[in-house]
Amino acid sequence: MKENNPYREDREQFRELLKQYENFKNGRSHSFIEEDAFEKIIDYYQEKEDLVRAMEAAEIAGEQFPYSSMLLIKKADILIANRRYQDALDILEQASLLDGGDINLYILKTDAYLALDQPEKAVVLLEEALSLFEGEEKIELLFELADVYDDYEDFDKVFDCLKMVLDDEPNNEEALYKICFWTDFTGRNEESIRLHQHIIDEYPYNELAWFNLGAAYQGLKLYEKSIDAYQYAITIDEKFDYAYRNMGDAYIRLRKYKEAIEVLEKVHELAKPEDVIFEAIGHCYDRMKNYAQARICYRKASHLRQDDSKLFYKIACTYFNEGLWESCIKQLETAMKIHRLQSEYNLLMGECKMQLGLFKDAVQYFSNVVRVRPRNSAGWESLIRCLYKAEYFEEALEQAGAALNITNGKPLFIFYRAAVLLALGKTKEAILQLELAMGQSPKLLKKFVELNPSILQNQLVVDVIARFKRNKSI
Repeated sequence: MKENNPYREDREQFRELLKQYENFKNGRSHSFIEEDAFEKIIDYYQEKEDLVRAMEAAEIAGEQFPYSSMLLIKKADILIANRRYQDALDILEQASLLDGGDINLYILKTDAYLALDQPEKAVVLLEEALSLFEGEEKIELLFELADVYDDYEDFDKVFDCLKMVLDDEPNNEEALYKICFWTDFTGRNEESIRLHQHIIDEYPYNELAWFNLGAAYQGLKLYEKSIDAYQYAITIDEKFDYAYRNMGDAYIRLRKYKEAIEVLEKVHELAKPEDVIFEAIGHCYDRMKNYAQARICYRKASHLRQDDSKLFYKIACTYFNEGLWESCIKQLETAMKIHRLQSEYNLLMGECKMQLGLFKDAVQYFSNVVRVRPRNSAGWESLIRCLYKAEYFEEALEQAGAALNITNGKPLFIFYRAAVLLALGKTKEAILQLELAMGQSPKLLKKFVELNPSILQNQLVVDVIARFKRNKSI
């Protein structure tokens, strides 16, 4: 018994049609080929990306059916694929005279206008076309118009088009996915909240609407509300990994690190391991001062993103926080093989070297920071502090002066100059500098004292501080 296989029969029928077409083309047959059969032949060659044969079939079809708008549209499609955009527009004009109600006319004209860098014409065309169509065709045109506005860089109009789609079809998944991005991009969070609340009122089990609502709240930094919305999304779809991901970020913003870890680990249960998730979990452990666990997560992230020096720096920071200077240095050396002059890495390396009493090495690293980022006070602060600790007072005084010039007289460096002058025994000059610094920024006194706590044993220093405490609140 012969097995019934409709697909095989269709394939055999199409093979017969191609044979018939070849005979017709070469004058070996006078049999008639239907209009829709020509459409299938043209589609076949287009799918095979054989544009020469597709155009040949379109030309022959046009001779047989000169008043077929459908075949003219097919020909225009091939012309666009061949980058003959103006020719395509001319053909489409002919087709529109025969049948102005075919949506493909407007979509292909749009493609041609965009290729000719005439987005304004595409906008006018599609806006006029919207009044001619309803239902699915109108939705298709709105998506097309949104893409044109994207090319045109009128991003608010992209949002407007997607909003119009959702007004007509609240459950349209493509629009729901896209509007989430454009809400964030345009900052139209309040509108998005109203839109999605309306959708949820009508369709309370739409998890994408709940997700978008959460994202809009998150855009306004209303993290508690965003978490509530994400909770509804994962209640409807417990495998909604992006909801867990965003919820983790919201918990981090609220400094609820334990809860953040819980939901971020759920992401790895639902999707393949990601470096950014490992890094985020590591950040949470870091903030909870669980440095060993933070390192594990940062290392997992670095295995997936081996060229990112920042991850090695983060591992180094965990060692630094535990006072493990040698281990910190090893990680920094790895980071600095990738980015040698990154200021943060040099700063931390300098701090480690200083902790180990290797002052000359530390000075070198702090000098790197000052050279790379001369207007940043952190490098100058560390360099002067290191020179002071190493008792290189003359050099410290010189660098304090340089820092003052480059940072436009930041009061911190006046305090540091005062401390160095005291160490050099230049008491009168030091007290004048201290008074000047106290007059400008008394809150920085603690940095002055941290440099050398025994400085408070100097009665002249104590007198200056006491005088300012009486006159002003420090």
